[in-house]
Amino acid sequence: MIIFAIGFALLLNYVKNKTTYGADTIISVFSSIAIAIGLAILAQAGNFNGYSSYLVGDILSITDTEIIYVFLIAIVVLVFWYFTFNKLHLISINTTLAKSKGVKTKKIDNIFVVLIAIVVMISIRWIGILLINSLLILPAASSRNIAKDMRWYHLYAIIFSLFSGVAGLIISYYYNIPTGPMIVILSGAIYFITLGIKGKVKGK
Repeated sequence: MIIFAIGFALLLNYVKNKTTYGADTIISVFSSIAIAIGLAILAQAGNFNGYSSYLVGDILSITDTEIIYVFLIAIVVLVFWYFTFNKLHLISINTTLAKSKGVKTKKIDNIFVVLIAIVVMISIRWIGILLINSLLILPAASSRNIAKDMRWYHLYAIIFSLFSGVAGLIISYYYNIPTGPMIVILSGAIYFITLGIKGKVKGK
C-alpha cells in the first residue's frame, strides 16, 4: 500500500507541475479516483465488509509495529522540515525564484509529497479514508486564519493537529464515538473558532 501511495503521490505531483490547476483541485481529483478504485476492487473481491474500518478508522486495530513506524516517520519528517523549511517556503511562494536561487525544486517537492503519502498510508487505519483528507486541510486552514507569519503558521498547525488528535482520542474512548470522526469534528470546531477570531481582528 505504501509503494502504491508513493507512486500515486509522484504521479499527482507530475500532473500538478504540468497543469495550471491548484494543488487542492489536483489532490481532490486524485483522492476521489483512488477511493473509488479501492472501493470497486474491494467490492469485486467480496471482502468489502472486512475492510469497512478503513473508511472511518479503527484505533483498536493499530499494532505496536505501526506505532513504531509512525514514530520513525515523524523523526524523518521533522529532520526534513528542519533542513528544508526556508526552501519549502520559497518554493510555495515562487517556484521560478526558487530555481533561480539554486533550489532543487522538483527533488524537494517530490520528497515532500512522498513523505505526506507515507504519513497518510500509516495513519489511514486510525482516521479512515473518508476523513484523512480533512486532517490534511483543517489544521492548516485554521492556522492560516490567525498566523502572523510562516513560522507561526507551522506552529499553530502542529498545535491544532496534536490537540485534535489527543482530545479526539480521549473523547471517543469515553463516549464510544469513532475516533476519526471525533478528531475531524474537533478540527472543524477549531477552524470556525479561529475564523471568528480572524473576523474580530479584521473588524478592529
